[in-house]
Amino acid sequence: MTNLNHIQHFYFIGIGGIGMSALARYFNANGKQVGGYDKTPSEITKALENEGIAVSFKDEVTLVESKYAKESTLIVYTPAIPLDSNLLNYFKEQNYTVVKRSDLLGEITKNTQCLAVAGTHGKTTTSAILGHLLAYAEEEVTAFLGGVAENYNSNLILKGSKVTVVEADEFDRSFLKLQPFIAGITSMDADHLDIYGDEETIKEAFAAFAALVPENGFLLHKKGLPLKGLTVAIEEPADFEAQNVRIENGAYMFDLKTPAITIYNLVLNLPGRHNLFNAVLALGMAVCLGTPIHNLPKALLTFKGVKRRFSYKIKTENLVLIDDYAHHPEEINAVHHAVREMYPGKEILVVFQPHLFSRTRDFADGFAESLARFDKVLLMEIYPAREKPIAGINSAWLFDKINNPNKKLVSKENLSEEIHKSRSPVNVMLGAGDIGEEVENIVKSFSHAN
Repeated sequence: MTNLNHIQHFYFIGIGGIGMSALARYFNANGKQVGGYDKTPSEITKALENEGIAVSFKDEVTLVESKYAKESTLIVYTPAIPLDSNLLNYFKEQNYTVVKRSDLLGEITKNTQCLAVAGTHGKTTTSAILGHLLAYAEEEVTAFLGGVAENYNSNLILKGSKVTVVEADEFDRSFLKLQPFIAGITSMDADHLDIYGDEETIKEAFAAFAALVPENGFLLHKKGLPLKGLTVAIEEPADFEAQNVRIENGAYMFDLKTPAITIYNLVLNLPGRHNLFNAVLALGMAVCLGTPIHNLPKALLTFKGVKRRFSYKIKTENLVLIDDYAHHPEEINAVHHAVREMYPGKEILVVFQPHLFSRTRDFADGFAESLARFDKVLLMEIYPAREKPIAGINSAWLFDKINNPNKKLVSKENLSEEIHKSRSPVNVMLGAGDIGEEVENIVKSFSHAN
């Protein structure tokens, strides 16, 4: 890849993506000229524009012609961009240096102590906790996150360049471009079968990622995965183990056993045992880096979470509204378990927007089973993202598989009305599409109703 020091202009095709926007912010903060394109305006693109980054929403060559000198410009794109993109093809035809996001991330992190968090679930929260632990402990760290950390209101933590924390994305095998000194693996469940084909191929990719860790580095992983490394678990023997777990004042309190010592009475203010596991993995990676132990309890206590990861939008005695990014059956099960643990005996309504036709097809039975566990189900139409429709695969098809009498298909237009009609005290809105924007409308509708 071109020497990044010689690059003055960075142009991101798909700049509104969560991983792309973190890179855009990084170069903007380092004094480079940054611009980009995305299909639609969003909260992220609005924030980028407020930070002085030029964003356009038209895939038109005339907007970029003659504006960027070839020798000092790097074009970065995400695999989610369609191959027929006018901008992408223009830059390729004009012989600009064009790279994937994963190549650029690998280049930035290769001369640092790179701490990479991989896994089909949990990597965003884990990397956000880890980035916060290190920043709080005054490590010289830059963290590229796959979500907006509440403590920083950003997907980028910028406190120095010695250490990098990255979310290692298995989509398109992007994580194989990294050179991790410490790697953490949360899970290896089947996902992205449109890329991998079957679960065995995904496991092979994760094994290849684990093999990137050097001999003097550290591999940490969930206990039970077919990998050789330091194991992580909750209340079962492991190298890093959460012991004596209890809930006090709506938070987890626990002791952390490490290979060398035990740290007592840690507090995590995130609900759900999946988040407790994420915290233990992040703590383990920080310990392996050599972060001073005495900083970790206060750092964990002050972690506020990640937007759209079990985010409380309304939290009163009579009404709860939770927003979460869950878009895989195992993630929905984790949210369900967390909500039942926090609100035993209360009726829970789930609103779910499936993400991708292929994922809905591949995991339909799992989705049906996980959604049926809630008391009431509102199912929205599939959010297509990068995909074209697949014949016969739609929400009505998935709806018929859900074994729950209290279920209903809903459109965006009547979503608010149906949620109000249900009168459920606990409401959970799930999905990786644009349901996150609908959540804000629901919050407003409840405030108007009062």
